[in-house]
Amino acid sequence: MDHTTFVNGVFPAMTTPFTADGSIDFDRLRAHARRLVDRGVDGLVPVGSTGESATLTHDEHVKVVEAVVAEAGDEVPIIAGAGSNSTHEALGLSQRSVDAGADALLLISPYYNKPEPEGMEAHYREIADRVDAPQIIYNVPSRTGRNIAVETAEALASHENIVGYKAASGDLSRVSEVVERTREEDFGVLSGDDGLTLPVLSVGGTGTISVTANVEPERVSDLVWSARDGDYETARRRHQELEPLNRALFAETNPIPVKAAQEILGHGPANYRSPLTDATEETRERLREALDALDEQEVSA
Repeated sequence: MDHTTFVNGVFPAMTTPFTADGSIDFDRLRAHARRLVDRGVDGLVPVGSTGESATLTHDEHVKVVEAVVAEAGDEVPIIAGAGSNSTHEALGLSQRSVDAGADALLLISPYYNKPEPEGMEAHYREIADRVDAPQIIYNVPSRTGRNIAVETAEALASHENIVGYKAASGDLSRVSEVVERTREEDFGVLSGDDGLTLPVLSVGGTGTISVTANVEPERVSDLVWSARDGDYETARRRHQELEPLNRALFAETNPIPVKAAQEILGHGPANYRSPLTDATEETRERLREALDALDEQEVSA
């Protein structure tokens, strides 16, 4: 696949469904992948933060990738989460994900040990040098404790296997500077904050790895592709329609609310792995109100 395939459009950060005893519900996982593909997304991102990868074993991680690839890999690109705070561990998980059929990788920056910029760059370069697959670096300091420096993103963008940057810092100025400094490279910048997808696109972003797209794939797709086509009137309307849902989906730690939203929509129980707990009734009410409001509007309007 062309590298632009992995950075242009809407890529839901998929949830991982569990049974009541905490095992992976592969039937619902495959059904979720099918539902998203049939509703027009541009690719799928299993086993990221939204997929509760932090509580999956590596064997479970690979089995999730295999299941999503088997269901949808012939139709859309599959971008597997594969990062770690250990370069050695990230290397192993990255190669296993590729061997399982993933087309590309999403690599969260090393968390907890908070490397300096030179360590951050070395981490990503080693994976890109040793695993021959397109890779998206992922900046989410709220989870990792450290930003990927703009200069680091710029330096990495020239690597042939590093094709994009997922921006989830909440800092639009930082995102804009990454776009500015990498615009001569074969490199895309994706929003990782659903409430900032439209602003990110407006400064040169290319798409989104989206939590909201788990439950509203058509509207998120219409927002992104309308903006990409220069139709900002439609894109702004979609943004405004989605904002109450975006806020409700992040009222508690992701993926607690999005799994509750899927349950409300009839897609099975919102089971989590400890230490995550069920959504509060207040959050569920906010989700119901936002989903009901969207249900009253036509997607094609």
